[in-house]
Amino acid sequence: MKTITIIGTGLIGGSAAIDIRKAGFASELIGVDQNPENAAQAVEIGLVDRVLSLPEAAAISDLILVAIPVTAIQKMLPSLLDLVPPQTVVIDLGSTKSLLCEAVKAHPNRAQYVAAHPISGTENSGPTAALEGLYQGKMNIICEKELSSERALSAAEELFNILGMKTIYMQPEEHDKHVAYVSHLSHVSSFLLGLTVLDVEKDERNIFALAGSGFASTVRLAKSSPDMWAPIFEQNAHFLSHALAEYIKHLQQFHQCLLNGETNQLYQMMQQANQIRPVLDGIAQISPVK
Repeated sequence: MKTITIIGTGLIGGSAAIDIRKAGFASELIGVDQNPENAAQAVEIGLVDRVLSLPEAAAISDLILVAIPVTAIQKMLPSLLDLVPPQTVVIDLGSTKSLLCEAVKAHPNRAQYVAAHPISGTENSGPTAALEGLYQGKMNIICEKELSSERALSAAEELFNILGMKTIYMQPEEHDKHVAYVSHLSHVSSFLLGLTVLDVEKDERNIFALAGSGFASTVRLAKSSPDMWAPIFEQNAHFLSHALAEYIKHLQQFHQCLLNGETNQLYQMMQQANQIRPVLDGIAQISPVK
């Protein structure tokens, strides 16, 4: 049984707290949140037992999960590692890894830190968005495992196992490149689709009258929190810009075929895109929809 601190009591941290409590993995769950309303709500709905300041929580924690926007993680990590006792393990749950790992690469307590990315979430945010089983069956990535101590790595692997995740290992740049395509690009696409429709369809009644399930599922991610995603885009700008360039190239090709009346070419592009089906079917098998 461990004293576990969750820094950031929203969807990501709160969902982890629910399953940690259910598994009996923690003797006490402590929250740290700069938003007083979120902090109070997290205690009220039972995500954490109490809320403390960062120095107070760090001094008594066996395990600390950092679940705040990635730019805030980057700023906090060095000072957090300054605060923690030798036995404390720090795990961040951010969606980018290169700049976070770089921020503490030379820190004397680097071995107490595990750089992780549990690939799961919804478009909602805040303590009330936390879900039981959010991470069940999903993929988790740990970066620079060779720089974490055996003890820290073991604690992280145990935690993600309790959350029901499968863990794989990558280097930070490899991680950031891959998630730019399979996660970050889809969010950009959804944000801009929503923006395009809102810009063109000034009469919102038309959107509600004509929008079907296809539109709703495609644009769902546009409801995601800009507070979370703007920092992700900022930190992964290098790889995301490459992903966007590839995406724009395909859009331009499709647009040109449309203008030229090249229906056969459009058909071939869509048929080629259909090859994603077995990939998506495989994801559905290991990551059932909640």
